[in-house]
Amino acid sequence: MAAVEMLTREDLDAMPDDGNRYELIDGEIVVSPSPRSRHQYAVVELIYLLRAACPDRLRVTTAPFDVVLSEFDVVQPDVLVLDPDEADDRGLNGSPLLAVEVLSPTTRRRDLTVKKRLYEQAGVAAYWVVDVETEGLALTAWELREGRYEVVAAIAGDEEWIATVPFEVTVVPSQLIR
Repeated sequence: MAAVEMLTREDLDAMPDDGNRYELIDGEIVVSPSPRSRHQYAVVELIYLLRAACPDRLRVTTAPFDVVLSEFDVVQPDVLVLDPDEADDRGLNGSPLLAVEVLSPTTRRRDLTVKKRLYEQAGVAAYWVVDVETEGLALTAWELREGRYEVVAAIAGDEEWIATVPFEVTVVPSQLIR
């Protein structure tokens, strides 16, 4: 049986600019279509929320923005918080301080399993997923504790949670869609 060729960032860079989102996960190109409107509304609200609380030494940004976790893993979290000293004009070379994925029907399984595993292995301090398909919206948050993710919040609707990693910010899921 022939060995499967692992693709690299160079292969990822050769993908067309066609409106799709390309990521490299475990050496395979993964294509995601453009997200739905509720997804994008939540992303924008998250950016505003995080930016308002973000210390000046850090940055909040959004996909498309490459996060190079390894030679074979280049992902694009929907929203991320990073140390700008770790980034260059091509993206972030290492782990963000916070990665956020807004679940879509086409990405739900990957965001909750494969990407969560990648972020945990790469040492991403905090990982949030926002479910815009749930009535009132829902958010689950994990923080890295002794090398493993632990759930620190599972809230929905008008419930409030005060995150402390990577900085203090109050999140209410229902307010992520206006």
